[in-house]
Amino acid sequence: MDPGVSRQTRRAWTGFQAWTVSQCFFPGDLWSRQDVALEIERRFLVVGEGWRHHCLWVRSLRQGYLVAAAEGITLRVRTSSPLGETGAPEVAVVGGRAEPSPEAFLTLKAPSPAGFSGPALCRLEFEYAIPLADGEALLALAAASLRKRRHGLDLSGGDWVLDVFEGDNAPLVLAEVEIASADQAVMIPSWCGREVTDRRDLSNAALAHHPFARWSEAEQRELLHQ
Repeated sequence: MDPGVSRQTRRAWTGFQAWTVSQCFFPGDLWSRQDVALEIERRFLVVGEGWRHHCLWVRSLRQGYLVAAAEGITLRVRTSSPLGETGAPEVAVVGGRAEPSPEAFLTLKAPSPAGFSGPALCRLEFEYAIPLADGEALLALAAASLRKRRHGLDLSGGDWVLDVFEGDNAPLVLAEVEIASADQAVMIPSWCGREVTDRRDLSNAALAHHPFARWSEAEQRELLHQ
């Protein structure tokens, strides 16, 4: 690891490695625990601009992938910066309060626990805040990365966000809703098109390694014009 990375982040990295060895590949009774951090979400392609009047805030995200194993385990570093109304980096004020300053996180995701079913994607997720300088250093080490603008939405029935991808992943726009249980009913807005929850090629890790611009024309048409 880069010697400029802080001890705090080194400890987090070491913990991730130990957890992966002891739990991800040899899970034992992990899924029976009640304190496991599960991410449960559904994802949709977005059609049109009808989502914009639901927007509460917007942040610029940079994501780099330090581990992306065939078993579905990923170790991601993310930096997140608020954007003002002009789209310029700044401390944005929303609803009379200042949005958080730039932040950085390390996130470990692992495959869905056995026995979970339903239309949503279930994954283990462990996330830790790290110093912003460490996040920038780790992004420089990442083999694959992407950029996007994330919009928080004022929709009910779950925690809705919408991602406008940039660079080689433009013009993809995806909405996702994080819900409490895999079988929870979701009111899907009219501007949500095809559900892509089960499309691994549209995961952020996949798009970082094989961005939309590298898809064949036929693959792009099949996704965007149905």
